[in-house]
Amino acid sequence: MVDRPGLTLLDLAGASQSTVSFVTNYGHRIYSDDLLFQMDRCFGGEGDFYENQSDPEKVEQFLATALDYPAQHFDGALVWDALEFLSPPLLETVVRRLHNMLRPGAYLLALFHSEERAETIPTYSYRIADRKTITLAPKGRRRPAQYFNNRSLEKLFQDFESVKFFLTRDHLREVIVRR
Repeated sequence: MVDRPGLTLLDLAGASQSTVSFVTNYGHRIYSDDLLFQMDRCFGGEGDFYENQSDPEKVEQFLATALDYPAQHFDGALVWDALEFLSPPLLETVVRRLHNMLRPGAYLLALFHSEERAETIPTYSYRIADRKTITLAPKGRRRPAQYFNNRSLEKLFQDFESVKFFLTRDHLREVIVRR
């Protein structure tokens, strides 16, 4: 990131001044959207959050508001933990859309909780403070759509060039994929 100025990044945790400052201080551009907020807006309210994700009208609205970017527009995407709350059919659509939005060689970072039996998991707003620090602002707890193990993550990101996993001490799988 330091050696390649002028990158275009997508941050799906919502805009935060610290992340914007960190990225732009290196000479890069950043687009921000709060994917969880968009999911709540499109699928929350009446009915079941996950059942609403199979409603074609709601899905179309979600994709048009949250992930409507040109093909090969980004050099990287910070997806954080948002993918955990998408039902399987919509999750596959979103991952295909992300793949399409990334340039060849681009990287995507996503986080997945590794606790199989957790009824709910904490959600956060992620903010990059500096090269070594990411701060987490709690946003409550949610029921995940499904549990992800290494095999299911490899299958989810099968169209990407490479998938790497790192298990953190906080029971999170950091997944870095390369397009």
